[in-house]
Amino acid sequence: MGMERDIVKAIEEVGPSTGAELLEIFTEDMFLLWQNCMRSPDLSIRTIGPRYLRLDRRIEGFARLSPSILREFLTYSVIGLAGEPDAVLQKINEIRSHIEAVTRSKSELAYEIISAAMERFDLSGPMREQVAVMIAGDIVYNMAHDVSRPERSTGKLVKGSDMDIVIVVDDRFPKGLIPRMDDAVYAEKQRILMTPHLREEIDYVVKDMDRVREQVRFDTFKHMVACKVLQEGALLYGSEDLFRTIKGMLMEKGVTARIMALEDQARAFREKAERDLLSRNSEEIRRDCRDLFYPTEESEEFE
Repeated sequence: MGMERDIVKAIEEVGPSTGAELLEIFTEDMFLLWQNCMRSPDLSIRTIGPRYLRLDRRIEGFARLSPSILREFLTYSVIGLAGEPDAVLQKINEIRSHIEAVTRSKSELAYEIISAAMERFDLSGPMREQVAVMIAGDIVYNMAHDVSRPERSTGKLVKGSDMDIVIVVDDRFPKGLIPRMDDAVYAEKQRILMTPHLREEIDYVVKDMDRVREQVRFDTFKHMVACKVLQEGALLYGSEDLFRTIKGMLMEKGVTARIMALEDQARAFREKAERDLLSRNSEEIRRDCRDLFYPTEESEEFE
């Protein structure tokens, strides 16, 4: 009860706060902070934005929700006093506006990166209609964040959500040119990663329709991840016809329905995980249940 009282007192003093803001005050244990906020009848927790499917090898059945319980608490939740809903709503609106601005900025930057890469590659004329560039991940859900984190390959800090890009070329595209297109995108990836005022991460893959046809078999974990990314992807650049063809393949092969079933499975898993975590102590979580609480990277499509 001591920590719960202290949290209530802190919010009385500073007003509704995100989990990350409370963590700056109560630094000893992220899980304990979440647990006390969730259990308190004197506090109200409101989350911003949707939860969406993420595939994770560590989880039985592979299906979990993103944001993770921890990321949702730190970045997308507002904790306020139960009796002051207007103050909570005001804070929610402030954070939502910030998230939307971050998402818009990252989406615009992603378009600039791909446009520059395609200009470097000299994609023009009829060949442009042979390429569809899709963006996936946090950005398509209007959930991008700018919380600094280390980039996987270099360990350098980058600005929050990465930009997940899938580039598909159709059967007419010269296969011998795919490596050159990959090189053009990689050069832009390195440029924005190393530019101090940008420090953004782009994860991308370039593939042809033969690979897409293989992946829609949905018969391995890597294929499941690839299909999930294609399913959520939005057209960023290039051919609308090819984009619609890919979406149609997912539907015709039953992949869309299977992904929807995984989303239902993930929601049930999340509800159970939250119940379990609320019944355990910090030591048990650190020892046995970290995978339930902490985020995971869905990177297999971009390796």
